[in-house]
Amino acid sequence: MNKTGSLYMKDRRMGLVMSMPMCIFTFLFVVLPFIYMIVLSFMTKDGIWETKAIFTFKNYKNIFEPIYFQTILTSVKLAFISTAVMILIGYPFGYFMARLSAGWKKTMMLLLMLPFWTSALIRMYGWIIILRTDGLLDTLLMRLHITEEPLKLLYTYPAVVTGLVYGLLPFMIFSVYSSAEKMDWGLVEAARDLGASSWKAFSTITFKMTLPGLLSGIVLTFIPSVGLFFIADILGGNKVVLIGNLIQDQMLKVHDLPFAAALSVVLSIVTGIILWLTQKISKSKELEGIL
Repeated sequence: MNKTGSLYMKDRRMGLVMSMPMCIFTFLFVVLPFIYMIVLSFMTKDGIWETKAIFTFKNYKNIFEPIYFQTILTSVKLAFISTAVMILIGYPFGYFMARLSAGWKKTMMLLLMLPFWTSALIRMYGWIIILRTDGLLDTLLMRLHITEEPLKLLYTYPAVVTGLVYGLLPFMIFSVYSSAEKMDWGLVEAARDLGASSWKAFSTITFKMTLPGLLSGIVLTFIPSVGLFFIADILGGNKVVLIGNLIQDQMLKVHDLPFAAALSVVLSIVTGIILWLTQKISKSKELEGIL
């Protein structure tokens, strides 16, 4: 074997050794628990915390009962709505943030990261003070004579959407910003010099070049929106139940671990489909030479 081949084999062995801890961690804490969850989803409940090794599809059949299936649809619908709102706010925010000077970029990044220095639970409880009847928002609207009487904003569907948008919006902004910040703005200027309108230059160049960041933002916001049950607990009360709340109740209140595992498998499948779709869209754009 020549010197080049020897160096290649040495680098390959070194790469395998360096990746071994990650592979072991992934196998122990991702692959094995997921396999156990799948196996558990086909088992039968026996007693309070016990399960029987009796194979059954009953747990998956129960998911299609109206009360459970509606919860899944509500979770997906809520994720779509909150993600759409985050796109409308986060995309232009991240785009214009990338156009700022270096000093202002650092300032905006600091302001976006500042809320993460506080516990998410505390921040969500802060929204109770804002959204409750006779709270800060209600008082402001009444003093501005926009409303005549106190509004019931807390423990509603819009309150949960507000909490999700507030909690996950920075992920959308940073994803779009990372793509826009790497853009070659000379291409946009060239398009304008050749007679393209502002909208034409944006749609044909800017949007397509920032699409990877937008897709990453969608993944980072849509998937958590489906399962962030603590936000629904705090801001939605018992009126807004998500699939995460349902899994929690099955584990802690009903103690039906096989059914909770089946719901978790379905949630994982929904997550996998979203990841597959975004990857497929990204690859199709690459094949077209857009990205």
